[in-house]
Amino acid sequence: MKALNKVEKRELQRQRLMDNKVYQTMTVLTKYMDRYFLDAIIGIIPGWGDVIALVCVLPFVYFSLYVIKSIPLTLAVINNALRDVLMGMIPFYVGDIIDFFHRANVQNMEMIQGFVDGDEIIIRKVNQRAWQSVIVLVILLLLIVLVIWLLISFGSFLYSLVASLF
Repeated sequence: MKALNKVEKRELQRQRLMDNKVYQTMTVLTKYMDRYFLDAIIGIIPGWGDVIALVCVLPFVYFSLYVIKSIPLTLAVINNALRDVLMGMIPFYVGDIIDFFHRANVQNMEMIQGFVDGDEIIIRKVNQRAWQSVIVLVILLLLIVLVIWLLISFGSFLYSLVASLF
């Protein structure tokens, strides 16, 4: 049997990934959620539309984390999904209008496909989004610590205020 060269190995790996059931599910979700605007339509349902859209991102997260095994790609997919949900939550149907134009599932699929194909431009974009996600997570953690500190300080102040009354 002839040894496979690098291009043939990459093509076999690419085909194996594309034959994966999760990949096929992502393709269907992308088609219905973004190309047929289902994401924007279900976004009209107050509260639930964005939750449903976020649940539809789970196959992308699973595929990038457990099948491709790439933490930067997973962070980029999560970053993109959360950005989509945040924009979709803008009130007075502005978020739903944005959902017609911001196609997060198409973008996630392009990042995953580019990552699988070894597209250098996509890989740079994925790494950039991954760093953005890390920075945002660090800022959020610092804000959480700050809020906890403020709550403890406020609680101590209230306790001393009540204790001084008695």
